[in-house]
Amino acid sequence: MGREGMLGTQLTIGVNISPLHAVVRGVGSALRMSAAAFNQEIDGSSAVRRVMGTHCYVHNTQLVASAVCVRSHSIGPRLARWLLVLQDRAHGSTFYATQEFLAYMLGVRRQGITEAALAMQRSGLVSYRRGELTVLDRKGLENAACDCYHTNRQLFEQLFGVHLFSVQ
Repeated sequence: MGREGMLGTQLTIGVNISPLHAVVRGVGSALRMSAAAFNQEIDGSSAVRRVMGTHCYVHNTQLVASAVCVRSHSIGPRLARWLLVLQDRAHGSTFYATQEFLAYMLGVRRQGITEAALAMQRSGLVSYRRGELTVLDRKGLENAACDCYHTNRQLFEQLFGVHLFSVQ
């Protein structure tokens, strides 16, 4: 899920099943623990329970905001938001993201991604070739993104007191 998330939050509220399937999209490390061990940690620590409650709140807020974003914003600003999120998670300016993957994540046709990505390339925001994407102008990409990126970023900083986003 990146630096800001995890899978299995449903365990926090006592639900031991999940309709989700995780797919690894990049390099990095991850931690894994059994549901039983996780439940034991939640039961034994009010601090863990509090952090998980906050995480669940943030996750639910993001789901609602994502639904509104899909309905309210055009492909270009939504693509810019996703590229910023991917850059944050990649910990660098260059990462791998196919147009097919981006279309899937945004719920649009691949042609829409192609047109939006070409516009971003022409504007000097990104460089894109065969799935390798480089953010050339992060500030410009932030300006092109819908407000959803900034709203999520502010929510994390406000609730967790740490700066989780933004690659310098």
